[in-house]
Amino acid sequence: MELIIHITGKVNYQITLDPSVWIFDDRKVDLDTYFLEKKEKADELEEYTKSISKHWDREIMEGAVFPPTLKTERKYEKQKMMEGTFGIPLEPFILNAEPQEGAKSLVIEHNEGETELPLNEAFKLILGFSKHGKQLTDGGPVHVYYGDGSNHENPLKGIKQFIIK
Repeated sequence: MELIIHITGKVNYQITLDPSVWIFDDRKVDLDTYFLEKKEKADELEEYTKSISKHWDREIMEGAVFPPTLKTERKYEKQKMMEGTFGIPLEPFILNAEPQEGAKSLVIEHNEGETELPLNEAFKLILGFSKHGKQLTDGGPVHVYYGDGSNHENPLKGIKQFIIK
Protein backbone atom coordinates (compact mmCIF):
# COMPACT_ATOMS: atom_id res chain seq x y z
CA MET A 1 0.00 0.00 0.00
CA GLU A 2 1.35 3.40 -1.03
CA LEU A 3 1.29 5.83 1.89
CA ILE A 4 1.28 9.00 -0.21
CA ILE A 5 -1.16 10.25 -2.84
CA HIS A 6 -0.52 12.59 -5.76
CA ILE A 7 -2.67 15.29 -7.34
CA THR A 8 -1.69 15.48 -11.00
CA GLY A 9 -3.13 16.38 -14.39
CA LYS A 10 -4.14 19.86 -15.53
CA VAL A 11 -2.53 21.63 -12.59
CA ASN A 12 0.22 24.21 -12.28
CA TYR A 13 1.77 22.34 -9.34
CA GLN A 14 1.71 18.60 -8.76
CA ILE A 15 0.97 17.98 -5.09
CA THR A 16 2.02 15.05 -2.92
CA LEU A 17 -0.31 14.31 0.01
CA ASP A 18 0.97 12.59 3.16
CA PRO A 19 -2.03 11.61 5.34
CA SER A 20 0.20 10.54 8.25
CA VAL A 21 0.77 14.18 9.28
CA TRP A 22 -2.83 15.41 9.05
CA ILE A 23 -3.59 14.50 12.66
CA PHE A 24 -1.78 17.74 13.58
CA ASP A 25 -3.63 19.84 10.97
CA ASP A 26 -6.19 22.35 12.28
CA ARG A 27 -8.40 21.77 9.24
CA LYS A 28 -9.23 18.20 10.28
CA VAL A 29 -12.85 17.35 11.00
CA ASP A 30 -14.36 14.71 13.28
CA LEU A 31 -16.01 12.18 10.96
CA ASP A 32 -18.16 10.79 13.78
CA THR A 33 -20.12 14.05 13.82
CA TYR A 34 -19.28 15.83 10.55
CA PHE A 35 -22.10 14.40 8.43
CA LEU A 36 -24.62 14.70 11.26
CA GLU A 37 -24.09 18.43 11.83
CA LYS A 38 -26.20 20.92 9.95
CA LYS A 39 -24.08 22.82 7.45
CA GLU A 40 -24.66 26.53 7.73
CA LYS A 41 -22.38 29.32 6.67
CA ALA A 42 -22.66 31.68 9.61
CA ASP A 43 -21.46 35.23 9.71
CA GLU A 44 -18.26 34.97 11.78
CA LEU A 45 -18.51 38.50 13.17
CA GLU A 46 -22.10 37.92 14.25
CA GLU A 47 -21.19 34.62 15.92
CA TYR A 48 -18.26 36.24 17.70
CA THR A 49 -20.40 39.13 18.89
CA LYS A 50 -23.06 36.76 20.22
CA SER A 51 -20.54 34.60 22.09
CA ILE A 52 -18.81 37.61 23.67
CA SER A 53 -22.17 39.10 24.64
CA LYS A 54 -23.28 35.83 26.22
CA HIS A 55 -19.99 35.58 28.15
CA TRP A 56 -20.26 39.19 29.32
CA ASP A 57 -23.85 38.66 30.51
CA ARG A 58 -22.82 35.54 32.43
CA GLU A 59 -19.94 37.37 34.13
CA ILE A 60 -22.27 40.16 35.20
CA MET A 61 -24.86 37.73 36.60
CA GLU A 62 -22.59 35.05 38.10
CA GLY A 63 -19.17 36.65 38.44
CA ALA A 64 -16.01 35.59 36.67
CA VAL A 65 -15.52 31.86 36.19
CA PHE A 66 -12.02 30.72 35.44
CA PRO A 67 -11.52 28.17 32.66
CA PRO A 68 -10.21 24.68 33.42
CA THR A 69 -6.47 24.34 33.66
CA LEU A 70 -4.47 24.09 30.51
CA LYS A 71 -3.22 20.68 31.64
CA THR A 72 -6.78 19.29 31.59
CA GLU A 73 -7.41 20.71 28.13
CA ARG A 74 -4.19 19.17 26.78
CA LYS A 75 -5.11 15.77 28.20
CA TYR A 76 -8.54 15.90 26.56
CA GLU A 77 -7.09 16.94 23.16
CA LYS A 78 -4.47 14.18 23.33
CA GLN A 79 -7.12 11.59 24.19
CA LYS A 80 -9.35 12.86 21.36
CA MET A 81 -6.47 12.54 18.86
CA MET A 82 -5.63 9.04 20.11
CA GLU A 83 -9.23 7.76 19.83
CA GLY A 84 -10.89 9.93 17.17
CA THR A 85 -11.97 9.30 13.59
CA PHE A 86 -10.84 12.17 11.40
CA GLY A 87 -10.96 13.50 7.87
CA ILE A 88 -9.76 16.59 6.06
CA PRO A 89 -11.34 18.60 3.22
CA LEU A 90 -9.73 18.10 -0.21
CA GLU A 91 -10.46 21.67 -1.31
CA PRO A 92 -7.30 23.39 0.04
CA PHE A 93 -5.09 20.81 -1.65
CA ILE A 94 -6.83 21.27 -5.00
CA LEU A 95 -6.51 25.05 -4.66
CA ASN A 96 -2.78 24.71 -3.86
CA ALA A 97 -2.31 22.58 -6.98
CA GLU A 98 -3.90 25.45 -8.98
CA PRO A 99 -6.08 23.74 -11.60
CA GLN A 100 -5.39 25.15 -15.05
CA GLU A 101 -7.96 26.95 -17.14
CA GLY A 102 -10.23 24.43 -18.79
CA ALA A 103 -9.97 21.87 -15.99
CA LYS A 104 -13.47 20.49 -15.51
CA SER A 105 -13.27 17.24 -13.54
CA LEU A 106 -11.42 15.21 -10.95
CA VAL A 107 -10.69 11.53 -11.53
CA ILE A 108 -10.17 9.44 -8.40
CA GLU A 109 -8.08 6.34 -9.11
CA HIS A 110 -8.78 3.57 -6.60
CA ASN A 111 -8.67 -0.22 -6.26
CA GLU A 112 -12.14 -0.62 -7.79
CA GLY A 113 -11.30 1.49 -10.87
CA GLU A 114 -11.91 5.19 -11.46
CA THR A 115 -14.54 7.65 -10.32
CA GLU A 116 -14.95 10.97 -12.12
CA LEU A 117 -16.59 14.01 -10.54
CA PRO A 118 -17.13 17.59 -11.73
CA LEU A 119 -14.46 19.84 -10.25
CA ASN A 120 -17.00 21.91 -8.28
CA GLU A 121 -18.12 18.70 -6.50
CA ALA A 122 -14.52 17.64 -5.88
CA PHE A 123 -14.05 20.72 -3.70
CA LYS A 124 -16.59 19.25 -1.25
CA LEU A 125 -14.83 15.88 -0.82
CA ILE A 126 -13.57 14.81 2.59
CA LEU A 127 -10.55 12.53 2.91
CA GLY A 128 -10.84 10.22 5.91
CA PHE A 129 -7.36 9.41 7.24
CA SER A 130 -7.88 8.04 10.75
CA LYS A 131 -10.30 5.61 12.38
CA HIS A 132 -10.41 5.24 16.17
CA GLY A 133 -7.01 6.93 16.47
CA LYS A 134 -5.24 4.66 13.99
CA GLN A 135 -4.07 5.21 10.41
CA LEU A 136 -6.24 3.55 7.78
CA THR A 137 -4.53 0.33 6.75
CA ASP A 138 -7.59 -1.45 5.35
CA GLY A 139 -8.26 0.30 2.06
CA GLY A 140 -6.04 3.24 3.03
CA PRO A 141 -4.20 5.49 3.21
CA VAL A 142 -7.40 7.56 2.80
CA HIS A 143 -11.09 6.99 2.24
CA VAL A 144 -13.04 9.48 0.11
CA TYR A 145 -16.39 10.76 1.37
CA TYR A 146 -18.73 12.90 -0.70
CA GLY A 147 -19.49 16.28 0.82
CA ASP A 148 -23.17 15.48 1.28
CA GLY A 149 -22.33 12.30 3.21
CA SER A 150 -24.21 10.05 0.76
CA ASN A 151 -21.42 7.45 0.89
CA HIS A 152 -20.68 7.83 4.60
CA GLU A 153 -21.25 4.12 5.25
CA ASN A 154 -19.38 2.98 2.13
CA PRO A 155 -16.62 5.44 1.13
CA LEU A 156 -14.25 5.04 -1.81
CA LYS A 157 -11.22 3.08 -0.56
CA GLY A 158 -7.77 2.20 -1.82
CA ILE A 159 -7.13 5.63 -3.28
CA LYS A 160 -4.06 5.74 -5.53
CA GLN A 161 -4.14 9.28 -6.95
CA PHE A 162 -6.25 12.26 -7.99
CA ILE A 163 -6.09 13.47 -11.59
CA ILE A 164 -7.54 16.81 -12.61
CA LYS A 165 -8.78 16.76 -16.22
